[in-house]
Amino acid sequence: MSIDFHAPKNRDTYSSRRADSGWREAMGRWVDPAGLRVIDLGCGGGIYTEGWAELGAGHVVGVDFSETILEAAREKTKEFPEISYHCSDACQTALPDESADIVFSRALLHHVKNSQDFFHEAYRLLAPGGVCIIQNRTLADVTVPGSADHLRGFFFEAFPKLLAFEQNRRPADEQVRKEMRQSGFTQVTSHQLWEVRRTYQRWVELERDLGNRTGRSLLHELTDQELRQLINYIHQKIEGREPIHEQDRWTVWVGVKG
Repeated sequence: MSIDFHAPKNRDTYSSRRADSGWREAMGRWVDPAGLRVIDLGCGGGIYTEGWAELGAGHVVGVDFSETILEAAREKTKEFPEISYHCSDACQTALPDESADIVFSRALLHHVKNSQDFFHEAYRLLAPGGVCIIQNRTLADVTVPGSADHLRGFFFEAFPKLLAFEQNRRPADEQVRKEMRQSGFTQVTSHQLWEVRRTYQRWVELERDLGNRTGRSLLHELTDQELRQLINYIHQKIEGREPIHEQDRWTVWVGVKG
């Protein structure tokens, strides 16, 4: 019962929050986007498309294969004239060659069928000297133990089958670096990033987010009954810990088009 990204009921699942200031600070360590052209591959509801605009990018194109989710993205970022959207496959965007100074992708790579095709497309889209930034979770990232700050770890404690699911789709650090170099990228590096996903002032806010599976495709692998069990499990683990500053650990790969 994997998520259907085209279903109207999932229209707003990736547009209900903003990129945290810590994320914006982290991106600034690797690139200064002021006045530059950014392509956000797999942009979903425009959370990070908006983030790049807030960082001063001159023009940001959000690319996603779901027109349904792009509708929510357009609504979310309507106050940003420098943002536009394009509905297409991230591996075959049909956007012009060398039309970006920065290609960014967050939480997409594990959904891509052929990662080498994805990196070839990112390389094609970048102008010489452009920077590719890929943010995703490795298996090491998702297996960090659960805590009041790292709720995702509780998913696997409660339902080990979710970890088995992740093992089949999470990219390995070494493999990503290898494929980026094979696609032509140079100066390829990888970094760990703890990103605040969201701060919940009260448990009921988090309970609602979990119950709606908001922005968490992994939870679509659970039945409604299993999801309720997970919510109860997490509540027992963090009861009384409010506000809840939910964080996730990511790996970020950075490469340059020579």
